[in-house]
Amino acid sequence: MQPNNLYTDSQPIMNENLNKFIQDILTAIHEIDQATLERGKEYEIFLSDIVFRKFVERNIEIMGEAMNRILKISPDINVTSARKIVDTRNYVIHAYDSLKPDILWAIVVNHLPRLKRELESIISDA
Repeated sequence: MQPNNLYTDSQPIMNENLNKFIQDILTAIHEIDQATLERGKEYEIFLSDIVFRKFVERNIEIMGEAMNRILKISPDINVTSARKIVDTRNYVIHAYDSLKPDILWAIVVNHLPRLKRELESIISDA
């Protein structure tokens, strides 16, 4: 984190845009979490439900775009694989025809919980 983006005169003040983009990512994660609770957190369900898959794709796009904007404000933000989140967004959008459902599901199961914890920590520390 760059001090001038999150702190003013030693007082923690979250940059308004930075906070908005973090909240956008947290909202997308929450929406995916809710959908998995409603449908079941099983790969077979995800694989067989095209609407659910497209929903996850769209939220990953939102997360990637929000992270791209975050990195422009705070390039040193303490988020694991921040650049890879943006790269994933680009892959979902530009390589849609080669996107495998298991990759999306792995993101949901393995990476979103950590991202959520890291972003919530950033907000609570600000």
